[in-house]
Amino acid sequence: MTTVDPATADKTAIRDAATIVLVRDADTPSPRVLMGQRGAGAAFMPNKFVFPGGAIDPDDSLIRFAQPVDPRTRQRLAAQPVTPMAPAPEAMLAAAIRELWEESGLMLARPAPWEGPLPQDWRRFADAGMSPAPEELHYIFRAITPPGRTRRFDARFFLADVRAVIGDPDDFSHACDELSHLHWIELAEARRLDLPFITEVVLAEAEAVLHEGTPESVPFFDNSGTAPVFRRIG
Repeated sequence: MTTVDPATADKTAIRDAATIVLVRDADTPSPRVLMGQRGAGAAFMPNKFVFPGGAIDPDDSLIRFAQPVDPRTRQRLAAQPVTPMAPAPEAMLAAAIRELWEESGLMLARPAPWEGPLPQDWRRFADAGMSPAPEELHYIFRAITPPGRTRRFDARFFLADVRAVIGDPDDFSHACDELSHLHWIELAEARRLDLPFITEVVLAEAEAVLHEGTPESVPFFDNSGTAPVFRRIG
């Protein structure tokens, strides 16, 4: 989990984040995505249905991958930084995998010995003889929370197929309690849930990627300034 001191953190400062859109039955007419509901008392988006995700933790920068990140993916993730000390692309990818594990109990990994430092949040991976599999993540969207919200994030959204998950994709027994009502839901049905606006947009983008393939550029809703700007990251 994120190790920010709540007594000193500026809750309205933009924080880098990663979110994962995990897809099931991607090659069928009715793909499903994994979603859960935030608690009624949550400071950010209470009661809303969302994908697993959250702020990038400092320990995510310690994670070592067995293979280098795809150069084009790395370039896109590093483009147009907003926060004063934006994390490396590798940390963004690691955060998406960690958040999926913490919030759903699903492990996006492959059998491999652990390499490098082993933060507490990742010990279950190492104990299982697993290493994170960032090559399974496809960068499809980026958005910054508009000003005036209780929390603000510069979120990178990643698409992944459940077939890359180790174990039973219906077993959420290792999930933390941050998200309730975790379930797989068809894309059309997901739009009927109580969703944040940006989640609706990302759902549409994920569906387009599933049908048409990865686009030549990544959509970016940039709310870092005084007026919103739509950009594309090539």
